[in-house]
Amino acid sequence: MEEEEEAIGFLDKVLEEEDVFLLEECELGTPTSPGTGSPFLVTVKVEAGKGLEMRKLVLSGFLASEEIYINQLEALLLPMKPLKATATTSQPVLTIQQIETIFYKIQDIYEIHKEFYDNLCPKVQQWDSQVTMGHLFQKLASQLGVYKAFVDNYKVALETAEKCSQSNNQFQKISEELKVKGPKDSKDSHTSVTMEALLYKPIDRVTRSTLVLHDLLKHTPVDHPDYPLLQDALRISQNFLSSINEDIDPRRTAVTTPKGETRQLVKDGFLVEVSEGSRKLRHVFLFTDVLLCAKLKKTSAGKHQQYDCKWYIPLADLVFPSPEESEASPQVHPFPDHELEDMKMKISALKSEIQKEKANKGQSRAIERLKKKMFENEFLLLLNSPTIPFRIHNRNGKSYLFLLSSDYERSEWREAIQKLQKKDLQAFVLSSVELQVLTGSCFKLRTVHNIPVTSNKDDDESPGLYGFLHVIVHSAKGFKQSANLYCTLEVDSFGYFVSKAKTRVFRDTTEPKWDEEFEIELEGSQSLRILCYEKCYDKTKVNKDNNEIVDKIMGKGQIQLDPQTVETKNWHTDVIEMNGIKVEFSMKFTSRDMSLKRTPSKKQTGVFGVKISVVTKRERSKVPYIVRQCVEEVEKRGIEEVGIYRISGVATDIQALKAVFDANNKDILLMLSDMDINAIAGTLKLYFRELPEPLLTDRLYPAFMEGIALSDPAAKENCMMHLLRSLPDPNLITFLFLLEHLKRVAEKEPINKMSLHNLATVFGPTLLRPSEVESKTHLTSAADIWSHDVMAQVQVLLYYLQHPPISFAELKRNTLYFSTDV
Repeated sequence: MEEEEEAIGFLDKVLEEEDVFLLEECELGTPTSPGTGSPFLVTVKVEAGKGLEMRKLVLSGFLASEEIYINQLEALLLPMKPLKATATTSQPVLTIQQIETIFYKIQDIYEIHKEFYDNLCPKVQQWDSQVTMGHLFQKLASQLGVYKAFVDNYKVALETAEKCSQSNNQFQKISEELKVKGPKDSKDSHTSVTMEALLYKPIDRVTRSTLVLHDLLKHTPVDHPDYPLLQDALRISQNFLSSINEDIDPRRTAVTTPKGETRQLVKDGFLVEVSEGSRKLRHVFLFTDVLLCAKLKKTSAGKHQQYDCKWYIPLADLVFPSPEESEASPQVHPFPDHELEDMKMKISALKSEIQKEKANKGQSRAIERLKKKMFENEFLLLLNSPTIPFRIHNRNGKSYLFLLSSDYERSEWREAIQKLQKKDLQAFVLSSVELQVLTGSCFKLRTVHNIPVTSNKDDDESPGLYGFLHVIVHSAKGFKQSANLYCTLEVDSFGYFVSKAKTRVFRDTTEPKWDEEFEIELEGSQSLRILCYEKCYDKTKVNKDNNEIVDKIMGKGQIQLDPQTVETKNWHTDVIEMNGIKVEFSMKFTSRDMSLKRTPSKKQTGVFGVKISVVTKRERSKVPYIVRQCVEEVEKRGIEEVGIYRISGVATDIQALKAVFDANNKDILLMLSDMDINAIAGTLKLYFRELPEPLLTDRLYPAFMEGIALSDPAAKENCMMHLLRSLPDPNLITFLFLLEHLKRVAEKEPINKMSLHNLATVFGPTLLRPSEVESKTHLTSAADIWSHDVMAQVQVLLYYLQHPPISFAELKRNTLYFSTDV
């Protein structure tokens, strides 16, 4: 109960900027020795050669960003002297006191960093594996007191600058366009930045330096003379950031109380409501004659917990808006995919940490702290992942909007409400006493007690299935009249449902026979849903929230994925009954370690399972023919297909295309032009999956995993570009070709619903997954190893997809610096 209350309270917090104030989120390891009292210090075994190369990449990236930072401080200081000179004249722009408030400590910070940069630069440029620079970081950390003074004055500095801008045109012009010098090797000589933006840079910089220290320590051998100095610098920096943290007070949103009622409870559950532009988790109660939206009240210890009613609608007054009315409603903006991915990465890492603590009989307080952190991330994911709108309207006034993760839930709620509305219902208004009684009954009557996150599950509950589920949708019976029918398949992932496959439309029939096979990836999944739709071809019936024609749900059903039943080598046939309709399907499951083994190539002919260098040499091509043809076909007629690359193609079609490409059949182009576009997309994915070695190579895999984990943007840029340069030419050219194609697909996201993140999720593991996953002793199960690795593989591809265009020729010019906007 405490967890639920905590969660509801947590919902109403406005989170501060995460990378500045929540540094404890970083996985900073365990104490180096008993009794150090420094839980954030890192001990990592570093291979000497590889570690020192990573050190250089981290340092050269940091140096590039340090140069930009010094230029930003210089730009901030530039107007200070002339402003001081006018302060003593008869027409001052600002008073001396105003100047000292706005530019407080900037000169000191500039001098500290200029000295640091001048000492570090020659060490990086004349690199030597024995180079020591820990004393420079230690000195930089020891001068953080000047930042404390800056941070304490920051708010006043901003307010003073703003007031002065409003009262003095001359100063306003100066503060709106400060010129920042570009890096030495940059094409841009200057960029214009506001004073407000530049005043924020020192706050951002402390965090950056701390993250770089973390990266450096990770790649410094324990016996290196720099190691203890860097540890000391990290300790000082971390303590400094903690001291800033204590000053931050999370703001709360105000609570208002409207009305509610007491009848028989029919259905309840947690839904995400969009209210005043922000998402809130609500507990929604459907009674026999009223829908009530509530929130759990915060109460003092020992007090009986209660719900607060946010609003209610008598069912007699409740209507569902038409597509036209929905069109007039405000649009729903989905949460950025990369942020959802970051949450999943954190959840995955925290799960591993908890398992590790349990295995090592760790302290219960440490486990509780990790669980709390995991809950917070899972809660944010639950809040921000739903995108399917469910609008309800009170005919006497207000409309309300919920966001759901699946059409399944939307139709469940709609059907339950419509069933009750068939009875003779009366409109009414509740008195405040009646409302209190009804809301008071919610706590006792509720059927859903816990927010649906895995941190609320018991330890002995099933972790779900990780791997591939093969499903054949055979046929359906029980339709009253002929219709154009198709099915979609959904599985749960991270507590919400995702659509994974869609059969073709079987036209004008009461007994569709699809007989289509799909391969669905499972990430801790426990349920499979089948939804049966009637296809609507009427272009006027378009849902303006997501641009899709509103197809009618004819039936829906769900089955639990029981590991004992599913994990057999044979197909398991089953029937789902839904509203008098029966859908027959078969399924079998392949665990991840079995299904994703890359097999060493023995073939010399064909293209599937053959090394990419062998294929390109044989074809005398830079990019394999199969890749070029599939990409061309997708861009020609599949780029606007909803769920392209995510929705599975029919397995038999993919196998037919594979055989044709392997045989180099002259009918390839004809077959491609006739084939379902999802099968062509599936063939391209299968080609990369069956390569005997991943496109980004086994040799570089550990380095990609380390590079993507770097916290400092400049170091990460340096490392990730260096890794691309290290790829064999056929791999690199093919990767860049695919990258540009995926970016073009994502440009059509408003239509095809495939963002860069969605594409990275689909292709990341396919392009990076190594030939053999080595067992990792610090993770306890295959599922943990898998989910942690997959998240990182997705992040690697996403990094390159979000990067400005990368050209082969430019990459090969091998530059040390990368000017990165930090």
